[in-house]
Amino acid sequence: MSETSDRSQLKVVLPGLLMAMLLAMLDNVIVGTAMPRIVGDLGGVDHLSWVVTAYVLGTTVSTPLWGKLGDLYGRKTVFMTSIVLFLIGSALCGFAQNMPELIGFRAFQGLGAGGLMVGAMSVLGDLVPPRERGKYQGQFAAVMAVAMVAGPLVGGFITDHADWRWAFFVNLPLGGLALALLALRLHLPKRRTEHRIDWLGAALLSIGVTALVLITTWGGTQYAWSSAEIRGLAVAAVLTLAGFVFVERRHPEPIVPLSIFKNRNFTLVALVGFLVGFAMFGAITFLPLYQQIVQGASATNSGLLLLPMMAGLLLTSLVVGRVITKTGRYRMFPIIGGVVMVGGMLLLAQLDAHTSKLASGAYMAVLGLGMGFLMQTTMLIAQNSVEIKDLGVASSTATFARSIGGAFGVAAFGAIFNHRLHALLGERLGTAAAGRLTSGSGGGARIDPTTLAQLPAPVRTAVVDAIAGATSGVFLWSVAAAALVPVLAFFIKEVALRGGPPVAERAAENTLVAQEG
Repeated sequence: MSETSDRSQLKVVLPGLLMAMLLAMLDNVIVGTAMPRIVGDLGGVDHLSWVVTAYVLGTTVSTPLWGKLGDLYGRKTVFMTSIVLFLIGSALCGFAQNMPELIGFRAFQGLGAGGLMVGAMSVLGDLVPPRERGKYQGQFAAVMAVAMVAGPLVGGFITDHADWRWAFFVNLPLGGLALALLALRLHLPKRRTEHRIDWLGAALLSIGVTALVLITTWGGTQYAWSSAEIRGLAVAAVLTLAGFVFVERRHPEPIVPLSIFKNRNFTLVALVGFLVGFAMFGAITFLPLYQQIVQGASATNSGLLLLPMMAGLLLTSLVVGRVITKTGRYRMFPIIGGVVMVGGMLLLAQLDAHTSKLASGAYMAVLGLGMGFLMQTTMLIAQNSVEIKDLGVASSTATFARSIGGAFGVAAFGAIFNHRLHALLGERLGTAAAGRLTSGSGGGARIDPTTLAQLPAPVRTAVVDAIAGATSGVFLWSVAAAALVPVLAFFIKEVALRGGPPVAERAAENTLVAQEG
């Protein structure tokens, strides 16, 4: 397959790849906005968190598996399978009749979602050499920005004007169009070889990751960190992940080849991805609450208030991508991104009850600029650090590291936020009153705009000040994690980006090539 045909094919299938990415990013945001209506119809408010947890579990557990399966059986087939599973799960969620059904279907939907982002990035890696990949990854960053802003708007519209089931059914036309484009126009070579699936490694990884996600989800909320349940999950995570490493070192075709971590650049960007997920996703989780409680924004408009951050991310992603394509140099960008990200976190640590929307928007724009230097560049370095045959594993492992970092960050900063909130309320209102306001599941669950409006003016002022103080405290703590990003990035070695088309390289390596589809 020639470089010209690769590029012409990419122009046709790129919209399909972008739509798959949009589905992966958009779903949770839309569903989160529609959750009050879902609970009102199905009941089961005590199981509300499991609607999110089930999806996160399915996505996180399956992400490494999809990458390896794509390497073994061809990325087109595996990518399309993940889309089909996601669409089936979406339809089942839309037809759910009770909360247990919805939770089960969300887990199934998450299994498919785990392959959407990994599949899109891996297919892009097959069609575009690393030297030119940056400018296309900037378009993927644009999809992330669109999802962050459009998600609350679409979710709010569905909640206000349609049945909540359309929060799931909306995936079907988008996913169907992406599936049709990929089925008809995407052609990738694959090897005819016999494979031995590492089922034991897959099982151990799934159990270990599930335990980690449950620890970060339940720790400090449903169960105390020192409880027998959390300790038991920690022991299970350690034992199964240790067993996973043992199995992977001996299996001929491991789910995650540990040899890829011998490459210094890959290990460094995996650690950078973990820290970016930890600091960024963990901290910005609390921005919508600040915007709604302190700045008085509606749930829908809080998505629009994130626009400066997304604009900053989009701007730098597009510029950096084109600079990398033109110069072939990339080492400076994660270093710069880490420094700018720390600056954005320090600015957001200045948030208080009197910070204007203009000022907070400027702070978020700085954070977005830093994110834009990092998000796609780290994926590019990860993919360029491995052989073509391990491209899917590299993509899934990099995505997995960022996802796990985000889960840990949300848990850690959630504990910091809740502790700080309770302390500030206690100073102003007394311990007993603070306990009554923050005793809901997840710490501040009883503090929302409706409840706030019903409180006496002095109490309302105290709550607003406490939310602002707790939010700024989260960003101040996040600086510690973010500061490690440029330090690790400094040790990344500038390795020449492969300039030849990866598809042609793989075809040359294998004499028996069959066309998929």
